[in-house]
Amino acid sequence: MRLSGQLVCATEEESRRVREHLPEHTRLTRAEPGCVAFEVAPTESPLTWSVEERFESRDDFDAHQERVQSSEWGRATAGIERRYVVDELDR
Repeated sequence: MRLSGQLVCATEEESRRVREHLPEHTRLTRAEPGCVAFEVAPTESPLTWSVEERFESRDDFDAHQERVQSSEWGRATAGIERRYVVDELDR
């Protein structure tokens, strides 16, 4: 499974929350079973972040999504616009 796209903050306060919570979110995600790659990086716009995720299987991806919903990251970034595309990859 691959997720790619952007996390688009409406305000500097939202961007600050992303910067504050991103290191722990990255650490936890990369430690998840089936996580192949995970990168959230700032773009030229101070309010936009590039997001790339890859997981071995749909089950791994779904487990990640479930964990995120109840995580500190999920709570801190709730309401921030996400422009994501999710693709199932052939092995």
